[in-house]
Amino acid sequence: MKKYLITGLLIWIPLAITLWVLQLIVGTMDQSLLLLPPRFQPEMLLGYRIPGFGALLTVVVVFVTGVLASNILGQRLLLFWEKVLGRIPVVKTIYSGVKQVSDTLFAPGGQAFRKALLVQYPRQGSWTIAFLTGQPGGDAANHLRDDFVSVYVPTTPNPTSGFFLMMPRADVIELDMGVDEALKYVISMGVVQPEQPASKTGT
Repeated sequence: MKKYLITGLLIWIPLAITLWVLQLIVGTMDQSLLLLPPRFQPEMLLGYRIPGFGALLTVVVVFVTGVLASNILGQRLLLFWEKVLGRIPVVKTIYSGVKQVSDTLFAPGGQAFRKALLVQYPRQGSWTIAFLTGQPGGDAANHLRDDFVSVYVPTTPNPTSGFFLMMPRADVIELDMGVDEALKYVISMGVVQPEQPASKTGT
C-alpha cells in the first residue's frame, strides 16, 4: 500500500505544483484588466469573468510595444520617455538600474547566464553550480590584476537568491550543460541529475 501511495504522490505532486504556478502567473497577469475602465472590462460587457483574458491582453500589449519600438518613430518615443523618467530623482535610479539588468539578461547575443560553471564555494574543496554573468567592471576591475570573471552562485531550492562573486577564470570550470539543466539540478538539490555528456576524447 505504501508503494502505491508514493507512486501516486510522484504523479500528482509535480502536476499540482505546475498547475499552481500556472494559476499564479495567469492570475497575476489578469490584473492588467484593472487598467481598463470598468465599462470596458469583459465582466461588465459579457456578464461573466473570463479567466486568462488579462494574460492574453498582457501578451498582446507586450507584443505591440515591441513592434512599435522596433521602428524609428517608436525608438524616438522610447528615447523621449527615458529622458522624461531620467529627470525624476527616485524613478531615475530605479528605472536605470532595472533597465541595465534587463538589457544585459535579455539582449540578443548577451553572455549573461549563457554558461553553467563549476566553482569551489563556500570553501576550497566544496563545489557548486554557478552561472557566468560577465566580467568585473568599474573600479573593481582596476584592483583585480589577473583574468577574472563575474559569476552568480544560486541558492537551493530558490535560485532567485544567491551570491555574486568575482573569481579568477582559472578557478572556474565551464560545464557541457545547458542553463535549464543546471537550474533543474540546483532547484532539485541535486536529485534531478543532468544527462551525462558524451566523451570528448577521440579514439
